[in-house]
Amino acid sequence: MTMRVLSLLVAVLLSIVPAAYADAPAGYDFLSFDDGLRQARQHEKKLFVYFGRHGCGWCEKMNREVFSADEIKKRYSAHYVLVYVDTESGRRLTLPNGERVTEMEFAARQRIIATPMFAFFEPDGTFIFKISGLQSIGDFKEYDRYVQDGHYRRQGLRDFLAAPP
Repeated sequence: MTMRVLSLLVAVLLSIVPAAYADAPAGYDFLSFDDGLRQARQHEKKLFVYFGRHGCGWCEKMNREVFSADEIKKRYSAHYVLVYVDTESGRRLTLPNGERVTEMEFAARQRIIATPMFAFFEPDGTFIFKISGLQSIGDFKEYDRYVQDGHYRRQGLRDFLAAPP
């Protein structure tokens, strides 16, 4: 099979197979990165970005065990503009500097090598910190306190978590 025929076959298959996107946690108002950044700037709220992907078992576990908790839903919905990025998606987004990239490229630039990954950003898109892998409800409460109380401006996350509350 020639390369041209193979390329044509791949293009046809991709056009008839529905795109599989990752699922954000149910019951949340997760936005696209562009809409989230716009709202964060408008309302002067920080961004919470959930990097996930279709078929990620650990993402599903986080959705079931952490994001299903009413306390986390209330806290994160009140304190942040919520954004979901599919690390395998070709959908385009606009970075704070105006550059257009795919969600996959954005994830790579953020050095997202596994999912789930969670990142916090200032309303202008300036990176605060990220954390990867399985986390607990208690962990998410501490990350929220670290960001909302401004501790990230004075100390690193490890030092914050090591200090008594």
